[in-house]
Amino acid sequence: MAQGVGGHTEAVGPAQGQVRTPDKKNGLFQFNTGLCCPFRSAPKSCSSYIGSERYTFSFTIRDSPTYFINVNSWGREEYIRSLSESFRVGDCVTIENPLVQSKEGEKEEKFNPVTPSCYKLLISENHSVVKTSSCYEMDTKLLSLLHLPVKDPQDYYSLGDITANGQSLDGRILNVLAAVMSVGEPKYFITSDKRKGQRCEVKLYDETEMSFPIICWDNESIQLAQSWIPRETVIFASDVRVNFDKFRNCMTATVISKTIITTNPETAEANVLFSFIRESAQSGALHDKMEEQSKESINLETIVDVYTVKQLKEKALQSDGKPEPVFGIIYGYISMLDIDDNVSKVIRNRCSVCRFVVNEMSNTCTFCGDISSDSKSTFVSFDILVDLTDHTGTLYSCYLSDCIAEETLGCTVQEFLTLPEDKRTALKWQLLLERSKIYFKITLSSNWRTGLKANILSCKLANPIEASQSLLGKRLHHVAW
Repeated sequence: MAQGVGGHTEAVGPAQGQVRTPDKKNGLFQFNTGLCCPFRSAPKSCSSYIGSERYTFSFTIRDSPTYFINVNSWGREEYIRSLSESFRVGDCVTIENPLVQSKEGEKEEKFNPVTPSCYKLLISENHSVVKTSSCYEMDTKLLSLLHLPVKDPQDYYSLGDITANGQSLDGRILNVLAAVMSVGEPKYFITSDKRKGQRCEVKLYDETEMSFPIICWDNESIQLAQSWIPRETVIFASDVRVNFDKFRNCMTATVISKTIITTNPETAEANVLFSFIRESAQSGALHDKMEEQSKESINLETIVDVYTVKQLKEKALQSDGKPEPVFGIIYGYISMLDIDDNVSKVIRNRCSVCRFVVNEMSNTCTFCGDISSDSKSTFVSFDILVDLTDHTGTLYSCYLSDCIAEETLGCTVQEFLTLPEDKRTALKWQLLLERSKIYFKITLSSNWRTGLKANILSCKLANPIEASQSLLGKRLHHVAW
């Protein structure tokens, strides 16, 4: 049965770990067993010794709590692609006539999941057959293996431990047990050597850390991640690589070719985490931690590239596909800030559990409606659209929200609500047309009215000398997207 993710596939079968090899013909062992696949790779091309291009595909199979083994296949592109498309992670398969070979030890396990077997299986296009089982033919004992980690369920690092150890763990391979906070959209790009790539970032959390990024680069792990339900799914990720991200000034994890991910593991440790998820959602503690974390999630000191409004618009028109968000600085001023007319336009009720804006009519959250209304509350938050202007143009409808809006306005939402209209007007004119240093995050968005979704990360009065240097172009960076 196919079970894991990260460039590799694992399968499991009803043989209870017993590899049956009754006959040997032409160097091939006769083998026929049902297997559950917990991990698979994407097909890859390589040149053979005779000069023709050959393709390879790897996965892992499992048929008991203890036993699992890696499977490799080589052949023509048509065969390999057909084989890779015939089953997914979690499917039950039957493999007939694979070749049983001894593993090459550390050399082989450097790029493949570590298995307890000293053997591996090779699938031949001419001699081997891989068959998938229908849902009616699947062995329930095999399916239960999909929720059993391939590593000791107690052998993992908490997210807090990883963060606390910091750079001392940089480059280490380890196991993680965590809940899914959010799943980002896949981002597509083209490398310098014209190869297509993709990337998806998932935010994890547990009792010790509220937001920890894990990054998926391959199609298999990205597809799996898209099936996870935020704040409901728990994962056990074995053999992920952790690194220190200098740009974000934090630790991150990466799914690699050795990684096997078990979704919603059925272990005592995972059950404790499930209980934490439910209690956090019901008590509103999740919101408190998210608000605290949001203030530290982006290190502004790492953002150094300075743009003009004109440059940003030109880059947006030139950009194809969906590039990564762009972080930068604009020296300009707020040219539109409507906070004194109608308070309801700049303040929204948000769900304490998921922070989504609630329905104004029913005052209920449609995102996490499965949680009873008795255990859920809302909180008020700034939700302001402003225009940013410099000497080259105006960036319309930029998003100034939550604690960043409070810092910019110099008051909390509760304090703002007590201000009479003339005081709100005075507050507005303290900010309008004042040259500021504005940190931002820009994302291309066809759904946004301007095509560019701009989030303000910080807005403070600019140092006059620094602003003048920017105006003269002394620190202006021409950064390609």
